[in-house]
Amino acid sequence: MLRRIVFGIAVGTLSAASAFAQATPAAPAAPAAAAQAAPTTRTFASDAGMVLNFIKPDKTADFESVIGKLKEALQKSEKPERKQQAASWKVFKSPDPAAGGNVLYVFMIDPSVKGADYTVSTILAEAFPTEVQALYKQYAEAYASGQNFVNLSLVSDLGK
Repeated sequence: MLRRIVFGIAVGTLSAASAFAQATPAAPAAPAAAAQAAPTTRTFASDAGMVLNFIKPDKTADFESVIGKLKEALQKSEKPERKQQAASWKVFKSPDPAAGGNVLYVFMIDPSVKGADYTVSTILAEAFPTEVQALYKQYAEAYASGQNFVNLSLVSDLGK
């Protein structure tokens, strides 16, 4: 139920979030090999997290293909934190068009694995080191604008 409420809030604030994303675009983090000079990690320091992804309508198949590889990478990882991430990471697609006719995908992470790196390219590089550059290119080119990372702190669990 909480996930539905949070998702509803995310979709309800879509226009504001979209405006923010377009005003301050941030490309998805670069692959580990390309980012050695200035490594970027995506972590959540709170109870849960959400990532809003604005994808070009003609690139949804590419984006979903990379998400499939992400799922595979998380499942085959030997790292315990990757197994925890897989267990609590869901990807939603809004049936409603986002600003500019783009498509909204929401990563819902509940609970978050505190301190774990959620950088998609890093996870892909661990599992697919020879494919990561092509996968990242496909992933990055699917974006109409950047990502919005949202840390969420639980205020009330209405089911308990």
